[in-house]
Amino acid sequence: MTVTEQLSALGKILAHGDLSSLFQPIVSLSEQRILGYEALTRGPSNSPLHSPLTLFAVARHAGRLSELEMACRKSACRGFSAQGLDGKLFLNVSPESLLDPSHQPGRTLKLLQAFGIPPSQVVIELTEQSPTEDFALLDNALHHYRAMGFSIALDDLGAGYSSLRLWSELRPDYVKIDRHFIDGIHQDAVKREFVGSILKMAEASRAQVIAEGIELPEELAVLAEMGVDLVQGYLLSRPQEKPPRDARQLLPQVQSSQASLSEDSHDLSALLNDQPAVDQHTAIAEVLDVFRAQANLNSLAVLDTQRQPVGIVHRHSLSEALLKPFATDLFARKPISRLMSQDFLAVELTQSLQKVSRLLTSRARQRIEEDFIIIQNGRYLGLGRVIDVLKLITEQKLQQARHANPLTLLPGNVPIQQCLGRLLQQQREAAVCYVDLDSFKPFNDLYGYAKGDEVLLCLAQCLNDRVDPARDFVGHIGGDDFMLVLGSSDWRDKLGKLIEDFQNQCRRFYRDEHLQAGCFIAHNRHGQRQEYALLSLSIGVVHVKAQDCAQLDASRLAELASEAKRQAKAVPGYSLHILQGSTA
Repeated sequence: MTVTEQLSALGKILAHGDLSSLFQPIVSLSEQRILGYEALTRGPSNSPLHSPLTLFAVARHAGRLSELEMACRKSACRGFSAQGLDGKLFLNVSPESLLDPSHQPGRTLKLLQAFGIPPSQVVIELTEQSPTEDFALLDNALHHYRAMGFSIALDDLGAGYSSLRLWSELRPDYVKIDRHFIDGIHQDAVKREFVGSILKMAEASRAQVIAEGIELPEELAVLAEMGVDLVQGYLLSRPQEKPPRDARQLLPQVQSSQASLSEDSHDLSALLNDQPAVDQHTAIAEVLDVFRAQANLNSLAVLDTQRQPVGIVHRHSLSEALLKPFATDLFARKPISRLMSQDFLAVELTQSLQKVSRLLTSRARQRIEEDFIIIQNGRYLGLGRVIDVLKLITEQKLQQARHANPLTLLPGNVPIQQCLGRLLQQQREAAVCYVDLDSFKPFNDLYGYAKGDEVLLCLAQCLNDRVDPARDFVGHIGGDDFMLVLGSSDWRDKLGKLIEDFQNQCRRFYRDEHLQAGCFIAHNRHGQRQEYALLSLSIGVVHVKAQDCAQLDASRLAELASEAKRQAKAVPGYSLHILQGSTA
């Protein structure tokens, strides 16, 4: 097809609006509901411009990108509205079209009004196909969208020319990780490190992370354990003209086979308040009466006919809305769905307290007096209070502090025993590692206890850097003895990197002459001067498999780890000795 023919085909498509929109759901794992749908455009099925890559490339070359994107938005809004889809509508917009001089602000808002879609339900998803240089102008363009109530998402994080700077400059509400980093993440430690870093940055910037391009159950399981809550991909649903509406039918059974060893995974029963809920068609006046009758009631869940939550009403928000002149008379007979908030948190009863705490802290607009909804299999059970989550988390931290090592603040012997017990109870495969410092006592005697404490803190930091809080555990037995439990299959690689990290880090603690000589001289236990090698690590490992767990208890497992450590210490310098759990 010649360039002239391509331009002619593009002209016909734009003249007749001959585009189709597909919708791919974005699912919340914790709430087991569909957050919204990304709208994806296709050209006519019998046209060489059917593929979006070709379609948009031709429009960009012809200088008609902004015009095409507006036509795509119109098609998406029409399909979204006609089907009455719930949740948010993610609309793809390129920065270059926003910066196009011909771009007319306000057209998208008029389009939404024509189809009855509120701006609060729409997410402008920035897709970067070419370098963005004028960040100030782009920020100004997006400011207009935000002022009208739109949310902003940044697509393909990690793949664009300047996506990290865009994140820093624009502070989007959502960031979508490029599918390259999702593909095979269960087999790639570097990709897990990248996603872990993104999650930390997102928490700091109050953005929500969406993992897209998920095609395998193993990828989904790893992402869920890492704390990614919003997911999208062929595993759940391909883009469709009439997309699915029930998230529970899309989610495969993701069992927490890698349940955390660092914390108890109790459900939310302790937080559940059996509060009444109201139907979405209940008159606002009746809801107001419920609040008046219960002075301690902060929130009410709003349900559909299937008892699934569709919104929440907070006392303070309802009061503010009805304070306006004539508001009570105007709204009294209207359904509560007119004033309810659709920006609510609903979590399954089986979620852990720690996961709920992370979800609450990631929500920029969550207020301490606002409750969240607790569901079971998608249906309403009751409400939970943010203040109760904070209290329980604080109690857990205090409990942990009572059993923590005072120097490193790592869990001590009681939590270590509990961790080993959980490991055996869950019948999990893991590497139980006893980590010991060689030559530490003579180093302490020569350099002093303050320098020795620095070494212990350095080792504690190296250990922490090598654990995944979602599946691993690190504890401090006492002195220069540490316990490391690794639940991932790449534990050998992690131990190798731990040794390399410590070897590099501890160089700063020696005097130059000792570093150059590769040894130091100190008094031994008999008061005689003796030459000692520089600090090194001896690591004893018990490789526990699922079938070994029934034959072991926590005490026996600890004994085996200690025995493996003794055999490792028999080898000079950095050493690793592995016992199989079946040795018991």
